[in-house]
Amino acid sequence: MRIPVFVSCPTALNAEQQASREVLMAFLEELNLEPRALGRSDYPSELPLREVLVIARHCAGGLILGFEQFQATAGTFKRGLGADAGERTLAPSQTVSYPTPWNQLEAGVLFGLGRPLLIFREEGINGGIFDIGVTDVFIHKMPPSTIPPKERASLREVVLKWYAKTSGAYYAM
Repeated sequence: MRIPVFVSCPTALNAEQQASREVLMAFLEELNLEPRALGRSDYPSELPLREVLVIARHCAGGLILGFEQFQATAGTFKRGLGADAGERTLAPSQTVSYPTPWNQLEAGVLFGLGRPLLIFREEGINGGIFDIGVTDVFIHKMPPSTIPPKERASLREVVLKWYAKTSGAYYAM
């Protein structure tokens, strides 16, 4: 029997993002973990957020994949507060990337349920669950689609540590 794990990831990915996702999905397959995700393996019969909770309750861990889903090329952070309070405007050459808001919701549900989390983010993704120090979980760089053997071995160690916690949680359920 495969251990179910919740995978928070947008359903629409570009080719490079999909290839990175597949690197991580291969590790799940090797470890006999069953990826569960709203819109990929499970489809809501009720409200989508309620369905996230239903799926997450049956999962022993969570994998959060922070892929860029929106890029802003102009804007002001903390508009109206003034520079002393952190207001700043993007420079013409700057961009800001955002993940799907579902990453935040799903990670919050999994964290609230006490599930072990493994979090990856693309370059430029920050905020919420992707901020350093928000949880006791280290935030990892998204693996490239073609990963050198040495880096693959290091990534495998990261996944194995999470797997140990996840399998422990599964057998304690």
